[in-house]
Amino acid sequence: MDIFEFTDRPAKSLLFTRGDAFDTRLGEVVMTDAGDYARASTVILGCPQDEGVRRNRGREGAREGPTEVRRALYTLTSFGIRDEELFDLGDLKIARTLEETHELQHQVVTQVLRDRKKLIVIGGGNDISYPNCSALVDLFPDAVALNIDSHFDVREEKEANSGTPYRQLLENGLNPSRFFEIGYQRAVNSEIYLGYLEDLGVNCISLAELRHDGVMKVISDVVGHTDAPAAFWGFDLDVVRSSDAPGVSAPSPTGLTGEEFCELARLAGDRANTRIIEFTELNPAFDIDGRTAKLVAFAIHEFLSASVPSR
Repeated sequence: MDIFEFTDRPAKSLLFTRGDAFDTRLGEVVMTDAGDYARASTVILGCPQDEGVRRNRGREGAREGPTEVRRALYTLTSFGIRDEELFDLGDLKIARTLEETHELQHQVVTQVLRDRKKLIVIGGGNDISYPNCSALVDLFPDAVALNIDSHFDVREEKEANSGTPYRQLLENGLNPSRFFEIGYQRAVNSEIYLGYLEDLGVNCISLAELRHDGVMKVISDVVGHTDAPAAFWGFDLDVVRSSDAPGVSAPSPTGLTGEEFCELARLAGDRANTRIIEFTELNPAFDIDGRTAKLVAFAIHEFLSASVPSR
């Protein structure tokens, strides 16, 4: 498929320029012209929709996430990042229904993966995990998936929404033994859904367990002992405590710190089998001084500076 037909180029106004040869910014080196796509190793894709959040009765606004992350990201320096590798594909064109948008997204993501690119996806609601991860699993049936999130997102509902993507994935090919629910909190989840996951054999690690054993140790052990040809890392911003990430769809007073969040993004970049890293549920309408958008931008910078070639 022609991925450029189904995406809109990023606004030039977001590509920050300082004009200092000794202080180059990402906005000055990121590639956006279709002719440069072939030589890129890492691609950014925005998904500016929050219909899944609306269906899940959440607070809307995540559709503005890609714009605000770019606004913050492209002011950062290119320190440690090879400028010839990063390409911004722009934003997915949003279809008439969420289901049609998901199908279009699945096709675009599949093509980028077939082109042997790593993909950074910026949401948008967490429902985008379904088309993103299902595209990966279609190409790599033994892929491993990590949902780093306060919520399980395995609701049993008639319509797809931001609370259903991982049930959809488990029902459509994701191997439960290769799926990790990481950072969930008891206060915002159902015991019934935990039982559902455990009965399937999904690996569930709570925020309390991460705190007891050490966040980086636990997740480093997880990825260090998982032999998979490809990996999906899904980061829902509500896994971060609201003091560090106030601009999210479902804020929580407890969670990962901003520093831990960025360390995990760097760990994902350091893994050769990482194919997709996804950031969802940033809600700029509730952000404070762009704090949450800047956190995602810093996490992407850590991912890029640690990124190694895919296997």
